[in-house]
Amino acid sequence: MNSRERLLTTLRGQMADRVPVAPFVQEEYLSFYYPSKSSVDRVVDATRLAEELDFDLMAKPRTLEMPHFFRRSYANWELRRAEAREGKMIRRRLEIVTPARTLSQDELGPESGASTTGVRFMAVSPLLKDADDVEAFLKYLPRLDDKDRVWMNETAAGWSCVLGERGVLAPWGFAGVFNFAADLCGLDNFYVMPYEDEARYNALMEGVSTAMCDYTAALAESSVDCIGIQGHMAGGSTTGSEFFRQYVQPHEHRVIEGIHAAGKFSVYHNCGCAKSLYSNYRELGMTVWETVSEPPRGDNLLADAKAALGDRICLLGNLDQVDFLKRATPAEVSSKTREIVLEGKSGGRFIFSTSDYLETNTPIVNVVAMIGAAKEAGRYT
Repeated sequence: MNSRERLLTTLRGQMADRVPVAPFVQEEYLSFYYPSKSSVDRVVDATRLAEELDFDLMAKPRTLEMPHFFRRSYANWELRRAEAREGKMIRRRLEIVTPARTLSQDELGPESGASTTGVRFMAVSPLLKDADDVEAFLKYLPRLDDKDRVWMNETAAGWSCVLGERGVLAPWGFAGVFNFAADLCGLDNFYVMPYEDEARYNALMEGVSTAMCDYTAALAESSVDCIGIQGHMAGGSTTGSEFFRQYVQPHEHRVIEGIHAAGKFSVYHNCGCAKSLYSNYRELGMTVWETVSEPPRGDNLLADAKAALGDRICLLGNLDQVDFLKRATPAEVSSKTREIVLEGKSGGRFIFSTSDYLETNTPIVNVVAMIGAAKEAGRYT
């Protein structure tokens, strides 16, 4: 099998020739591996890296992560953007002018050279600060139009030409619902909103999930294979199973079901604690849950996750890339990798990967050792 066939077979819940080996690569590692490049790309350069190191690529570009209504202006929705350097930091300001009021958001993030496009900026002043902001946002939120759909299709088609048979396209959409809405309102504010103003919380989650379903349906019309969903903010260390079931799950499930109905795979990302949410994840029924992070960054053990979810959900993970992969010897990396793969491979529905993206200063010899050991230990035939 080639990489694309191997990944698609596994995503369908069938047995491939071996466990796919798909380390998460983004701008940070790409800029480290290709130090002479002034900019790097999660499809072009990641495909080149996958060819050089011979692994199965799940390409995860962020280009489509920003929704259409944050990319350009529409009727009754004028978009204004500004960016300024403050020492080694970048401050971004977004303003949205509607007939009712002007919404504004400030974000801050580090200047990181070629890897800056992979940096997740932190909102220091949220877009929706009160009930009136939420009302205006929902009232004037623009719908997708044909111009947006054409751009999404053309973007995905270009990626497909680059990627070829080296893997699958798994771009981030602007899903999931809780993550996105929490960014709009500020995380601390959003955690308490269901208790302080449940009607406003429900209205915002319903409005965001409706927009998200429309967006992912349009994205599913393109040549992408999977759609990434960010779910780490409603994780096991911040929300309990009952809170998740009542206030998060219905909206995330709506988006996931829409992705599946359109014939695409869903990749749900929670790179932290999740053990208390395993029953919720079974009910959500995402195609893939990543990244099954072990302590100290998560509370998951691959054996437990496999027993709870592995008959229904494809698990992706779970080698520690923050400490272990950067500090261990190649022999230690090979040994740990084989241990993980042998634990995860039984019955299929497992993709070997790291517990998040490969980081700067990860020794190339360790990455090579990891890939080689995973491919060897992961053979089914």
